[in-house]
Amino acid sequence: MIDLRSDTVTRPTAAMREAMASAEVGDDVYSEDPTVNRLEKDAAEVFGREASIFVPTGTMGNQIAIRLHTRHGQEVICEARSHVLDWEMAMMAAFSGCQARTVAAERGILTWDHIKPAIGAKIYYRAQTALISLENSHNMAGGTVTPLPVLEEVWAGAREVGLPVHLDGARVFNAATALGLSVAKLTSGFDTVMFCLSKGLGAPVGSMLLGSKKSIDEARIYRKALGGGMRQAGIIAAAGLIALHEMPKRLQEDHSNARLLADAVASEPSKAVIDLDAVQTNIVIFKLLGTDQANGGDAVGFVAALKQKGVLASAIGPHSVRFVTHYDVDRVACTKAAAIVSEELRAL
Repeated sequence: MIDLRSDTVTRPTAAMREAMASAEVGDDVYSEDPTVNRLEKDAAEVFGREASIFVPTGTMGNQIAIRLHTRHGQEVICEARSHVLDWEMAMMAAFSGCQARTVAAERGILTWDHIKPAIGAKIYYRAQTALISLENSHNMAGGTVTPLPVLEEVWAGAREVGLPVHLDGARVFNAATALGLSVAKLTSGFDTVMFCLSKGLGAPVGSMLLGSKKSIDEARIYRKALGGGMRQAGIIAAAGLIALHEMPKRLQEDHSNARLLADAVASEPSKAVIDLDAVQTNIVIFKLLGTDQANGGDAVGFVAALKQKGVLASAIGPHSVRFVTHYDVDRVACTKAAAIVSEELRAL
């Protein structure tokens, strides 16, 4: 099977397995696991931060960050299709007691012009804005990337009105690769940053939350509250170190393979609609057209047909399909998948 459902399906590399087998460990809840400590130190250095904390999942990292910046009854501004809103089990409300103030933005790219009007007025009956949360790259917008100048405007505007800004950077290394920037530069103005060691980078589990030493010290309390304190976690942190230092170097391969798949979809314009300009990283999203082109096609049925031919994909809506490339599907596999996609589109 050629598995294009997500970049979370990857298996650890041989180097990761070897590192995991020989990892030096201790009890991380006591901050005594040397491999976890090294991962946290290295991640902070790569991003130019004071500190970081290893968490089991990106969802946990995002929700800890939201809790750090907010109080119950406040609002978080985020894009209408953002992961913190749609894919984290309403934990913004359940854990932090906050509601989302959503803003729909073309290709998921929130600008200061989007954000400023959404900030709550200083009126006693209006929920007050406490945090701005951005996502880069943006999953459900098709892996789109917010450019640095747009971010700089948001950072400057947020500072002016006294609001912190968090980055859901699950795939921030993909964004940095697409822009030709270091992750430190691309994230320099955020108060907190979460990135995933699994999505795109191939580790079996784990994410990092970065920020000031004070915020990360507090984050340890919330990690414990969410059940995220782990004991001999160096076994998985060892894979995370390889993910952090080695795997970003090859992400352009995934981006090129995504373009190959996108071009295959675009070659059948009577069967599917795709925004090729939005295919900027390792995610491809397209909409199937119905037989009369007025109604959308059946995404679930199309995904089932692909599976019969040996390609796994995701139906992310009644009419929309997503592919995600990663290191477990090389150029040969993606070329084969592209041919199958074209064949199945023509058969619609």
